[in-house]
Amino acid sequence: MSASEVRVVAQSSNHLMSTSNQLMQQEAIEADTDNPERCPACGHDGAEHWLQAPDRFHGRPQLYRLMRCRACSLVWLGNPPSPEEMGYHYGADYDRAIAGAGEDPNHWRGRRDTLWRYKSGGAILDLGCSSGGFLTSLKSPSWKLYGIEMSDSVAKKAEEKCGAEVFVGDILDAPFAPGSFDAITCFHVFEHLYHPREVLAKVAEWLKPGGVFYTMMPNIDSAGAHVFGSYWYALELPRHLYHFSPASLRKLAAAVGLEEVSLTTNREVFIETSTRYILDDAFRKLGFSRVPLAQAKALSLPRRVVRKMFRLTALPILNRVASLAGDGESIHVVLRKASNGPGER
Repeated sequence: MSASEVRVVAQSSNHLMSTSNQLMQQEAIEADTDNPERCPACGHDGAEHWLQAPDRFHGRPQLYRLMRCRACSLVWLGNPPSPEEMGYHYGADYDRAIAGAGEDPNHWRGRRDTLWRYKSGGAILDLGCSSGGFLTSLKSPSWKLYGIEMSDSVAKKAEEKCGAEVFVGDILDAPFAPGSFDAITCFHVFEHLYHPREVLAKVAEWLKPGGVFYTMMPNIDSAGAHVFGSYWYALELPRHLYHFSPASLRKLAAAVGLEEVSLTTNREVFIETSTRYILDDAFRKLGFSRVPLAQAKALSLPRRVVRKMFRLTALPILNRVASLAGDGESIHVVLRKASNGPGER
């Protein structure tokens, strides 16, 4: 950042703080009762226009409209790109941004341990398995590994890494027989799906009696979403097509006959990236152009030191304060298909 940009930020900081609520309110859209939409989770009519925002990650100006169900709080993209267009909204920058975490074995340890509390072996299917990071963490004689992945080249990496059988294509096109799996997992993929209700019904069909579905996704009814509004990093427009809350997810699970075993929310506010989006927008309105997050270069060593200090000192305090504004930003849920008999697990 140049010296002139620093001076502009300093001179305008008070103005930005005093108008931050106004910026969010300008993006809120009043309910449009002349064009009601039916909620895909609970079937309630009369969804309201909730807010609109652009693709802040890529820094693109097109606005996307989010709808919200008044009955169950499900939020969905009212004007999504077509499946044929969606590849443009991911791209190499997005793939590069998310690739690193999935290759770290420690990234999967907590999820593996959670699954072990409910299932210690059997046939498992990972939806959106990518290069097989999670399946690799389970690799043992106790598990028969399966995955679904859209990319043929990425699926081959998963097969080579952990020996899983990976179907390449859309989840709803996978040819698995009913009652095939003891466990199905889906980590931060469900919000990307065009037909989440149909996919969840397919999950229920594929599970054996007593089988579990373990999934994670952002929580639209969280502190981070309440505080940052359209600047919340986890909105990820237009890549996230649906935004769930615990209430809407429970209704969706009940609609397809899955029982709740555990549902918790974990704190993950995304303070750094969400604040960056606010600053990006402020610079734009002041006539300055910044490189979007998708193309941002790696931080220099001094900046990495500052970030580390922030994460060790101020961030834990801010996360505790955030708890006053709402639940955690990530939903962790385990659902179960009813057992055939007593004691089946």
